[in-house]
Amino acid sequence: MIQKGFDAMVPEIYLPIAKHSAGIFFMLGLGGAVGFISGLFGIGGGFLMTPLLIMSGIPPVVAAASDTNQIIAAAVSGTYAHARMGNVDFKMGFFLLLGGWLGGTLGVEFIKILRTLGEADFFIRILYVFMLGCVGSFMLIESLHSLRGKKAFKNGNEEKTATSGRYRRLTAVFPWKLYFNRSNVTISPLLPLVIGVFVGMISSILGVGGGFIMVPLMFYLLRMPMHLVVGTNLFQEAFLCINITLMQAVNNRSVDLVLAMILLIGSSIGAQFGARASRKLHADQIRLFLAVIVLLVMAKIFLGLVLPPRLMLDMKAGQ
Repeated sequence: MIQKGFDAMVPEIYLPIAKHSAGIFFMLGLGGAVGFISGLFGIGGGFLMTPLLIMSGIPPVVAAASDTNQIIAAAVSGTYAHARMGNVDFKMGFFLLLGGWLGGTLGVEFIKILRTLGEADFFIRILYVFMLGCVGSFMLIESLHSLRGKKAFKNGNEEKTATSGRYRRLTAVFPWKLYFNRSNVTISPLLPLVIGVFVGMISSILGVGGGFIMVPLMFYLLRMPMHLVVGTNLFQEAFLCINITLMQAVNNRSVDLVLAMILLIGSSIGAQFGARASRKLHADQIRLFLAVIVLLVMAKIFLGLVLPPRLMLDMKAGQ
């Protein structure tokens, strides 16, 4: 357990649904750290929190379901901070949220089926490796190119992707164009709706807010300025995770409220500091840092899938 040495010095609390004891301050620290990252990058932080909880001994299904509850706190806290700075496109967020609710419902039902087959935990780990690897690699390459000056995306003082023939063909598929004045883009509302459905399914299956997928999709497909991407994603994540948490609790009974409340307190505080820190970073720096974090988490989960048997034997031999 990654918190084993620390827990020996601090009070522990029993988590009834997870059937696991954990150090209170350790879990508060996890919540605070992930909350800071949430406010900084405009993501719920679930892609970090769920793997960290699994590494701490929490069953994957319980970790995924309980984590969505703490994402609510981080997202609401971060949304409030960004809304005060004018960094939320509520109109765009509404369409993303509608799609997210539908996708979240489908994802929860899918996990229910996997649990009956006994394959939910393994599927969650494999999907994490695939999604984090794809998203992290793409964001890393794009941010490095941009920082090196090979690609410059301009929209006033904010960098954006250049119009391409492929992008025009994609947006032409969706009818009924609508102008989103806050983001200064004209697209079909069906595009953010479809994106919302896809991210909603991933969110409910992995127990994340979906920000590590939503943020690059909003920037590259919806062509939103990066500062609005951060705030708007937190807005839709907050309401999306409320829906997912309720469905997980009712349908799968996998939400550990004790664990969720501890994480919630820590993440609410950390998100405020992260939102303030985001104002000091350039858009490309935010994407680069996020890409590195995503790839590190992916590598950790992948190694956990490949190495556990030998590592477990070595750990037992050393005790």
